[in-house]
Amino acid sequence: MVTAVFFHAHPDDEAIATAGTMAQMAAAGHRVVLITATRGELGEVPDGYLSAGESLADRRATELDAACAALGVARHEHLGYGDSGMEGEDTNNDPDCFWQADVEEAAERLAAILREEGADVLTAYDENGNYGHPDHIQVHRVGLRAGVLAEVPRVFMATVNRDYLLALMASPDNAAVLGGEGERPSVDTLGVAEERITTAVDVSDFLGQKRRAMEAHGSQISETSFFLSMPPEAFAAVWGTEWYIRVGAQVTRPFEDSLLAGT
Repeated sequence: MVTAVFFHAHPDDEAIATAGTMAQMAAAGHRVVLITATRGELGEVPDGYLSAGESLADRRATELDAACAALGVARHEHLGYGDSGMEGEDTNNDPDCFWQADVEEAAERLAAILREEGADVLTAYDENGNYGHPDHIQVHRVGLRAGVLAEVPRVFMATVNRDYLLALMASPDNAAVLGGEGERPSVDTLGVAEERITTAVDVSDFLGQKRRAMEAHGSQISETSFFLSMPPEAFAAVWGTEWYIRVGAQVTRPFEDSLLAGT
């Protein structure tokens, strides 16, 4: 058994980026730990969605508990920082937000948990945080530094295979269904080029759990969103593989097929 720690910026990020890998590793008997840097208290939520007196942070904590249960997460921890909001918002300047955190101090907070867990694997994000969100970029900086401080042997950057998505959307049939009723995100600046990717994890057998984890985050991922409105075949095409860059590893083909490949 190994311990794999998945480091994310907000509740729901784990469902989108790494849920299949988390469920797969948990099903194989490994210890899966999730750490979120913030509670996601600045996320957008429809009017009237929250109960009287309920904060978004409280709702998202409840949602995250449900997602963790769906994925087999053994432990979840908050790193203790405030949500920074989207890029360019005034909230980016809040001294208590994650974007403003001292990288070394935040990395040591994370490293303390990694040492306690004896982490064998750590995931963060690519340099642009997959799509440029300040908290995601900070996850990259803090996560990779914490991996060094805690001497984690295998560190990965969760990312998106931009070339794969562009090819998928090139088909008129696919383009017609991938947007659903929600707003389809731009792909041109999403993730990285395929040539940088070392690891492609086939999570098609765990798409049910991945979808349940997404559904658990109802305040952020509605049934009409891009994520959940696509038909099953499109959902499988988009989410059936999760992509990573193993830090310090040479890019080879075929892709590594797990976070433990070669161990």
